[in-house]
Amino acid sequence: MHFKKLDLFGNLEMSYISDFSGGYISRNKNILKHLELTPINLFILEESVYGTPIFKVGDGRKKIMILSGIHGNELPPQIANMYLINYLANRELNCTVFLIPFASPKSSMNNERNFNSIDLNRAAHTKNSVSNLIVQAIEKLNISAVGDFHSTSFNSNPGRESVFSSKAPTSESFLIANYISRDVGSEMISFDFAGAMYKGAVEDVCNLKGIPSITCEVLSPFGNVGKGTVKQSFSQMKSFLSYFGI
Repeated sequence: MHFKKLDLFGNLEMSYISDFSGGYISRNKNILKHLELTPINLFILEESVYGTPIFKVGDGRKKIMILSGIHGNELPPQIANMYLINYLANRELNCTVFLIPFASPKSSMNNERNFNSIDLNRAAHTKNSVSNLIVQAIEKLNISAVGDFHSTSFNSNPGRESVFSSKAPTSESFLIANYISRDVGSEMISFDFAGAMYKGAVEDVCNLKGIPSITCEVLSPFGNVGKGTVKQSFSQMKSFLSYFGI
């Protein structure tokens, strides 16, 4: 995967995961009204028209990924990830951070959970789905750990702020989740074995491949942004990075 240096934006580099998932995210007013239109944000919105962009900051040996937008109508983490890209772009890091703010820009544009009727968090094991292409990139880039950030609504699953992990076959998933839970107060939900409840979540597929991964959730209405939820999702992301000493 070839990354292009973005000279206008500090240490930021960019590539693409796919070229068939693009969308005009600015049409989603519930995202746009929560974004400051910085040069970086405007650039990302423009590039998302052409597919799923992935961004890189730093050049350290430890490689971490922060992912959001697997469900296009879960807005707080997508906005928080944009904040994080702006936050990291001009910083010197002791590792490499890869960031995917909009896994499926088309779904984010339409404020829809699924991409072309496919739940991407049940399709990460399905060859060449968008989420599977993300997993393929994680393997090619030798990513050390993955944080997948979501939001959940009342009367849904899990319906509360939380951090998911599994104890096997990748025990560090549990350790990361425990750290985040203690740090930011998100309830910890852990399973004995990855993929035991359902198949195809990015977190589970990565853990089954030996790549420590967790899923964080904040509580916000689907398709909207609850008060304080962007800040809390941002805190979860920073806590995930903090676990690795970033």
